Amino acid sequence: MPFQKVQPEKLASAVIRQIELLILRGILRPGERLPAERELADRLGVSRPSLRDAISALQDKGLLTSRAGAGVFVAEVLGSAFSPALVKLFSDHDEAVFDYISFRRDMEGLAAERAATYGSDTDLQVINAAFERMAAAHAKRDPRIEARLDAEFHLSIIEASHNVVMLHMLRSMYDLLREGVFYNRQVMFRQRRTRDVLLDQHAAINAALQARDAAAARAAVEAHLDFVETALRDQQRADRNEEIARQRFDHEKSR
Repeated sequence: MPFQKVQPEKLASAVIRQIELLILRGILRPGERLPAERELADRLGVSRPSLRDAISALQDKGLLTSRAGAGVFVAEVLGSAFSPALVKLFSDHDEAVFDYISFRRDMEGLAAERAATYGSDTDLQVINAAFERMAAAHAKRDPRIEARLDAEFHLSIIEASHNVVMLHMLRSMYDLLREGVFYNRQVMFRQRRTRDVLLDQHAAINAALQARDAAAARAAVEAHLDFVETALRDQQRADRNEEIARQRFDHEKSR
């Protein structure tokens, strides 16, 4: 017979499983510091030796890392999604920029569709709160803040899709975007007209999600990213024309 005696589960194993699920679901994020040992043991209701065994096992798996004098952190597991050589290729070729936007259009459109369908009421509240922060920041006209809040809004939709593979892949893509690998997102928020259009587009995405209209949510995300692509192409063209004009101007001055 295939049956075996059931073995009582060690407390450390239960702790490992809980922390793994928190990382898998994107609740504990790369680089996030865990509470101090005493506090975490109290929260989990386990002894400190059991917690140490669990932390050690998770470190061996590459999911946690310790820093001397600083504590235990979730490992930067997303960094392994792309090799340094591939990241360099991304940053050196414009083709990757528009492939990136195309990828986002497909994946985030699906994420919005799933969020409208499967997201909980709390998920939609989180998305709405992210949008309200964007709207409040709009009047301050700080492109750094607006770019950060833009990412938070989109990531809240991805989280609400409840697909952990999509979540981790797109988070890694957003990390590269934040680091300026594809393009400088702050440029998108420096022009008044563009900023106003972007806010309206995010309002349309949020409204569709709050109404749980999956088709409208996907269409709003796709329209938004089509606009981003067009704006980037226009910016590249303007930059290229300005470079040529400066060369012409410098040449005329030297004659």
